[in-house]
Amino acid sequence: MDTVAGQLPRAAVNDKAIAIIVSCAVSLGVFLAGFVIREPAPYELYMAGLIAVWALFGLRISKAITPLLVLLIAFNIGGMISMTQMADLQDTPLYIAVSLFLAFTAVFFAAVIESRPDLYALMFRAWVASAVITGLAGILGYFHAVPGFEMFTKYERAAGVFQDPNVFGPFLALPGIWLLYRILTGGPSEWLRCVPPLLVIIIAIFLSFSRGAWGLFGVSAVLVTGILFLRSQSGLFRLRLAMMTVAAFALLVVAILVALQIPSVAELFTTRAQLVQDYDGARLGRFARYVIGFQLATEHPFGIGPLVFGQLYGEDTHNIWLKALMDYGWLGFASWLTMIVWTLAAGFRILFRERPWQPFLLCAWVTLIGHVALGSVIDTDHWRHFYILIGMVWGAIALEQRYGASANAPA
Repeated sequence: MDTVAGQLPRAAVNDKAIAIIVSCAVSLGVFLAGFVIREPAPYELYMAGLIAVWALFGLRISKAITPLLVLLIAFNIGGMISMTQMADLQDTPLYIAVSLFLAFTAVFFAAVIESRPDLYALMFRAWVASAVITGLAGILGYFHAVPGFEMFTKYERAAGVFQDPNVFGPFLALPGIWLLYRILTGGPSEWLRCVPPLLVIIIAIFLSFSRGAWGLFGVSAVLVTGILFLRSQSGLFRLRLAMMTVAAFALLVVAILVALQIPSVAELFTTRAQLVQDYDGARLGRFARYVIGFQLATEHPFGIGPLVFGQLYGEDTHNIWLKALMDYGWLGFASWLTMIVWTLAAGFRILFRERPWQPFLLCAWVTLIGHVALGSVIDTDHWRHFYILIGMVWGAIALEQRYGASANAPA
């Protein structure tokens, strides 16, 4: 048998090299999701090539992941049917193509996680690195600390390397929750590693002035803390968790009070902190458009065509459920609803099982819950990181089925 230095078989060296290439390739895809200041973004170009190459070399879609693939394809078929209701297609074919591509990214990430559970840790690290870099860009741009970094702000809000602060803020949620989890469950050395990047992420979320991002991070943090509290049988750990929660809340209040001493921050915070903005409650504001849209859905079961609602009423639906009805018809709505309910229910069913990938599932699942709630006030069907979250949860679902099958197999 051919050997190399150290007397390792050449086949083993090749396998290790392939594993390293796979790890780097997937991590880079997740990392690039944090840089979407132009479209098509590097993420689209890179992931299209990566999925194509992987498909050529044996991308395997297991029975456990097939329902996700079927539901997302059905969702996009609804969009194609909805296109038939349009007199002028304009850029609609490209829009549906992007929807279908993003659907395939969710399936891809689920499949590679099922085949390589160790990719979870690498994907989370890549997401944290991406969040810290884009978060720092947003912070420095907001305070005009570096010439030219003003491009990383939009509407006087931190936007990082994103086109929209309302996407930038939610993108930071998962890495923030993951760092919080490690602080809550780790020791002092873990705190030293995780506190600095977590502070960058929290400041960036705050300066995005996205009410949705604030709520998303807050709800996800409460959920992950509550689940850790309920899951633990140690009274000492529960006490520590309670004390850390109180201390973190106190520090957060102090930090906000300090930030509000800056006039520009205080003014924008006062405006953005209002639950109902002018554009929400106006005569044809967001809430009024919800009513109009759901009435239209009863009259147009095939939808009215992707992006048509915004052309008719001046702004998009800002509600993923209404968007599904308008842009993807009743077929798309039913497929999206089924996919979301299935993902959350199947993820919750295995959430408390002791598995090596359980921490990653927990953080992805609670963040996904927040994104689903956020979808009631904003469109999330083209958020790249939303589909990565879906893929992460389905990867754990598939791993659990494989784990259960191997555990029940005869010796």
